[in-house]
Amino acid sequence: MPILILAAVVIIDQYSKHYIQTHMLPGISLPVIDNIFHITYVLNPGAAFGILENQQAFFVIIALLMLCLSAYFFSRIPQNFRLMRLGISLLAGGAVGNVIDRVQTGYVVDFFDLRIWPVFNVADIAIVTGVGCVIYTLVFMSFSFENQEN
Repeated sequence: MPILILAAVVIIDQYSKHYIQTHMLPGISLPVIDNIFHITYVLNPGAAFGILENQQAFFVIIALLMLCLSAYFFSRIPQNFRLMRLGISLLAGGAVGNVIDRVQTGYVVDFFDLRIWPVFNVADIAIVTGVGCVIYTLVFMSFSFENQEN
């Protein structure tokens, strides 16, 4: 199941980026809901919020390190911690999706534009959702252990 989630994230991410690249020009913005949600084709040479522009080697190394750590720790996560396992699968899928872009072109294709937030993509959604799943599991796992001790 985790490999299917990872693969689904990568396939959806790469297909959506390919679609944007073949149907739009960089900088073009199409309103879906005017002034709320647009599809805006952006080439991002940095990380979130455009920080660390043009540090592709750094981003690729960090992503590969994260993937190695995910693979190492995944088998050590108890089967009943499904949300944690889902979160790590989403994180890994998002990392792979963005690394593919960085290796191929030196930038990441972003296109979801909420107008009040930097433009993002499917891989970014998977990464943020994965982090949320991991944090949620860690908080409630810690809470349940504390209650068992009392």
